[in-house]
Amino acid sequence: MRSRIAVLVSGRGSNLKALIDFFSRLGDTASGEIVAVLSNKADAPALDVARGAGIAAASFAPDDDGRELGDRLETARADLIVLAGYVKKIPSPLVARYARRILNIHPGLLPRHGGAGMYGARVHEAVIASGDRESGVTVHLVDDEYDRGPLIAQWRIPVRDAETAGSLAARVLRVEHVMYPRVVELVASLTRTGND
Repeated sequence: MRSRIAVLVSGRGSNLKALIDFFSRLGDTASGEIVAVLSNKADAPALDVARGAGIAAASFAPDDDGRELGDRLETARADLIVLAGYVKKIPSPLVARYARRILNIHPGLLPRHGGAGMYGARVHEAVIASGDRESGVTVHLVDDEYDRGPLIAQWRIPVRDAETAGSLAARVLRVEHVMYPRVVELVASLTRTGND
């Protein structure tokens, strides 16, 4: 039985699209299936990406304390939660309910340049400002602290001479699109619960 995956989004949905395309290519051999896409922003373009792929998509109140999101995850019978450009903290009761079954991707090499407010361009700007010679992508489990959960995988890339935050962001995003779907598939193969 495939793991039922709920993807949480807040933005454009480029990582969501990479996940959808990857699982589509795997077809019947996939260990997981994206059954719901949920957002804290009703106008998130990622919701349209999901709907275009025939996946149930919905938003919930931006100030939700976790109850509405929890109800939607329960309705979807989610086994695995995948954060793809989702910028809101997961409430502690949901972290506990889905312990070791919530994944996040971070556009840097954690534990460096992580924490509250460190996402998107801010991470790349911090890498450049610090003079780091490497950056990359980290996939980790979500716990009660921003970007502190156990690391699952990292992919390192060099920071080039004369690199800008924009050029680094583009290179990191290409790595995210290759890496994240494969890590999600691996974790999905380990989290099947036998839901119908």
